[in-house]
Formats: sequence, structure tokens, C-alpha cells
Amino acid sequence: MTYCVGLKLNDGLVLLSDTRTNAGLDNIACYRKMYFFEEPGERVIVVMTAGSLSVTQTTLARLEEAIANEMADETTSIMQTPSMLQVATIIGDTLSRTRREILEQCRELSQQASASMIVAGQRKGGTMRMFLIYPEGNFIEATEDTPFLQIGEHKYGKPILDRVVTPATSLADAQKAVLLSMDSTLRSNLSVGMPLDLAVIERDACAVTSRRRILDGDPDFMRMSAAWSAALRESFVKVGI
Repeated sequence: MTYCVGLKLNDGLVLLSDTRTNAGLDNIACYRKMYFFEEPGERVIVVMTAGSLSVTQTTLARLEEAIANEMADETTSIMQTPSMLQVATIIGDTLSRTRREILEQCRELSQQASASMIVAGQRKGGTMRMFLIYPEGNFIEATEDTPFLQIGEHKYGKPILDRVVTPATSLADAQKAVLLSMDSTLRSNLSVGMPLDLAVIERDACAVTSRRRILDGDPDFMRMSAAWSAALRESFVKVGI
């Protein structure tokens, strides 16, 4: 399984994913789930994936192939579309088609193949946008009322986001919020695991402002996790009934 979360804020985008993939308790591997498509100063697109590796990797390979095609245009390449809405449409169509094809191949084996994606970014002259793309290819968009989107094992990390994240949240606080959201998920679900990939895109930069891989045992992450646990325990003691 996996956990990916994206925040769309007034100041920019904050994105975080884990890297654990498992097919049973004895078959655990590490795969990147955050992918960058970038022409600095012109457009930046980040895709985070959850679900069947065969579906997500084939979908991403087809998107990259379409970008490299010398006949590519705004209807086929996410690097040439005039809007993030059309980026989401192309990715949704590609994901849906890939999923159907792989499902057909797996039919005789009675296997399931499904995947979802978070797509976020901005093109020069446009606004920041972020979408959650479902396995069927349809999608929803982050809004002022709901400025964050999640895929994978999202239930453990949702409460803190509900309580603290608003569009006005600073990028620094947003990074703390997604990391604590991930920390809660890591503690409650073994199918989510380190390392973590964290990316920040400042508004109108049209480029990835910062990216970081957080390894198992990272001292800053461990310190933050311990401080959060201590604060929760202290608050629990103080709360009356």
C-alpha cells in the first residue's frame, strides 16, 4: 500500500509520499511514488501514485513516451497543454485506458489492478491546481474548502490535516503538517514505510522549489515525531471528562 498527500495553499504546493510497496508480508520493496515533469520557469507538474505498480508504471511510461514523441501536441503531451485541467484529463484518460488493458490481461488469474494519482502543478500564466485522479480516469480538484488531497492509506493521517490546514497555512507549517500526518500513518499501518519524498513548489515559481528524501532514522524527523508524541500525551493528561 502507500500514503501520499498534497496540500494546495495560498503560497504554494506541499507534497509528500512514502516509498513502500508490498505484495504480502514477505514481499516488501521500495519504489519511488513521486514523479516530476518540469520546464523551469514555464511549467511544473508533480504526479504521486498509489495502487498497482504495473498500472502506475505503465501509465507514467506512456506519459513520458507521449512527451518525447516528435508528433506531440497539446492534446497528447502534458508538457504542451495550455492548462492544468487538460493535464489532468490526459493523465486520467491514460490511467483509465492502462487499467482496463491490464485488468483484461489479469482476468484469467482473477487478479485486481487499480491505481489512483494526485496531480499538482502550475504553468506560466496559469494558477496552481491539484487533482485527485480515480482509477476510472475521472477526478476531483482541491478547493478553498478542501485544500488537501490524499491517496492510499489516508485515514490515519487525515485528522491532523482536518484540524490545522487551511489555504492560509504557511509552507513551513504545511511541511510540518504533512510530516506529522505521515508519522501517524507510519505508526498505524505497516504497509506504509520509509524513505519519504517531500517536495515544495512556491506559487508562480513554475519549478520545484525544494525536494528532499527523508531516510529511515533521519534525526530531524525522529525529533519531530518524539515531540509530537510527547505533546499528545501531555494534552491527553490535561483533558478532563
